[in-house]
Amino acid sequence: MKKVALFVFNGDPVCFIHVLLNGLDLQAKGMAGRIIVEGAATALLPKLADQGNPLHKLWEKAKSQGIVDGVCKGCAHKMGTAEEAVKQGLPLLDDMSGHPSMSAYMEAGFEVISF
Repeated sequence: MKKVALFVFNGDPVCFIHVLLNGLDLQAKGMAGRIIVEGAATALLPKLADQGNPLHKLWEKAKSQGIVDGVCKGCAHKMGTAEEAVKQGLPLLDDMSGHPSMSAYMEAGFEVISF
């Protein structure tokens, strides 16, 4: 099975929608797509929870399908969204000096793509 980890650093919603669409597409096609929210993208968490946000339904779909692996702990704290991540039931990832490790995904057989 093809495994792809999508690390989204970019906080631009136009970029983020492509991460969600690709993650869901990978899953729909029988691949293991995983989304890791990093960097400036962690600032989007409260906006994604807002039902009026155009990305809300896609975000909820991605979370419900279990393809959002988590949020960078260090960046979420820096952006003031760590509590929001926990509120949304998302793990705070910190296995590499407070940040998620790409090498851990590579060691697990994932191709890593960053946005």
